[in-house]
Amino acid sequence: MTNHSDTAGPSENNDLSGQDPATAPADHATQVTLRTPAELADALPYLLGYRPEDSMVLVALHDRGGRGRFGGRARLGIPANEEDWEAAARQLARGLVTGSERRGSRPEGMVAYVCQEPGPGELGRDVKRRLERLAHLMRIECGSLDVPVIEALCVSDGRFWSYCCPVKGCCPEDGSPMGLPGTSVLAAAATYAGIQVRGTLRELHARLRPWETTAALEQEIALDAAGMSLVPRILDEATRQGVAEETLGLAELIIHRFAAAAPVSGTHPADVRDDGLLTADEAATLILGLQDRTTRDRAAAWMEGDAAGPALRLWRALARRCVGPYGEHAAAPLTLAGWVAWSTGDELEAREALAMALGADPDYLFARLLHQACNEGLDPEAVRRCLRVQSTRATPARTTNPTTPAARHTSAEPARAPADERRSGTRPAGQRRRRTRSAAGDDGRRTAGAKADRRRPADSRPRSSAAEGARPGTRSPSATRARAADAGDSAAGGVPSDGTHRRPEGDG
Repeated sequence: MTNHSDTAGPSENNDLSGQDPATAPADHATQVTLRTPAELADALPYLLGYRPEDSMVLVALHDRGGRGRFGGRARLGIPANEEDWEAAARQLARGLVTGSERRGSRPEGMVAYVCQEPGPGELGRDVKRRLERLAHLMRIECGSLDVPVIEALCVSDGRFWSYCCPVKGCCPEDGSPMGLPGTSVLAAAATYAGIQVRGTLRELHARLRPWETTAALEQEIALDAAGMSLVPRILDEATRQGVAEETLGLAELIIHRFAAAAPVSGTHPADVRDDGLLTADEAATLILGLQDRTTRDRAAAWMEGDAAGPALRLWRALARRCVGPYGEHAAAPLTLAGWVAWSTGDELEAREALAMALGADPDYLFARLLHQACNEGLDPEAVRRCLRVQSTRATPARTTNPTTPAARHTSAEPARAPADERRSGTRPAGQRRRRTRSAAGDDGRRTAGAKADRRRPADSRPRSSAAEGARPGTRSPSATRARAADAGDSAAGGVPSDGTHRRPEGDG
């Protein structure tokens, strides 16, 4: 443990973006040296790219010539139940150390943070006392891996406290005030490097969460009506392809509409502007159409270039329209939002969107694969290459405008029918398709308890030209709706799945 006033180490601009020190350029001369706990507390938003709330965070340190240098970071939400703190601390510490080792650079030390705003009737110092055990558990778990925590800080209510100060009476009981945002040397270096610090995760999630306004009822009615019209056509093999083409054509039209819209400053005003450009009927048609895996994979082709930005805005807007009982349907647009964000270099939004997709549907394999790949720091070019290769092997589905992404790209996985359909060419009406178990041992089935209140008729699973297709269900006899399949999800081509999605956020 270092002295309370010792230097924690320099942070090069490359480290601030999450680059592992083992791969950072050796000739990068710009350095910012952090000498005090105050500077470490100020550095946290720049290390993560946002201001954490209700978070436990570990930041790896690597020894370079006797001076510490920032490495990977990992974050988990603070469990509400204190009995879960030990397991969360163990998961966080082991995840970051294992990830660093996989990259060939085991950390020599850690900086630990616990961040939470005061509850009703609480002060920041009460939060500091309440979270002291959690910080202690984080130090114990890191120590068990032979990686000492050189500093542990609590950040709350605009102030910070150190749990490692060896001098009794050194730190004020009420904590020390945080510096004004953007006024530190680190803030200046981050601005020079083009590093953007967003607001909080809560603000980011608000861009992706379903509406809870009066407009939600109108959108739910539109989804009910669209389901009654589209689901029978999706169930009919003769008209299924037509639904896919209509979905992609409408998505392309709205992407052009978004691209032509006047820019608006501020994330919330921009989202409100986008919501105004999308009608309830259009959103309902797209949400239901994207439940088909092959349609979703073709929509993922809007992943780069001028189309990526407007496409990301559209997927966000559709996620916000998955209101009420249509929450599960958000898995498709959230996964597309996460994929486009990752493809364009925004790993923060990618991880959050993919985690929310898994929250909407834990069995959504495409989201699980992308979430794991993003967390492990893999290059999204592998997925982009898979989409491009598949597009060259298939004839464009639409020939009216072959220059558009929807016309150039097809599903990320070659179409294949179940074994019994390949033998006979047809399948008796109402017969369920047997699922194929994945390499991770996951057959995509939910538990009985999770599905007890979501009954579906035996013949409501349409066949797909790919491994998995759309999976329509019913809300009531008068309102039919479609939901995502287990997402054939081969667009992540070759990315292994561990069968889980609850991983620490970070680039370990």
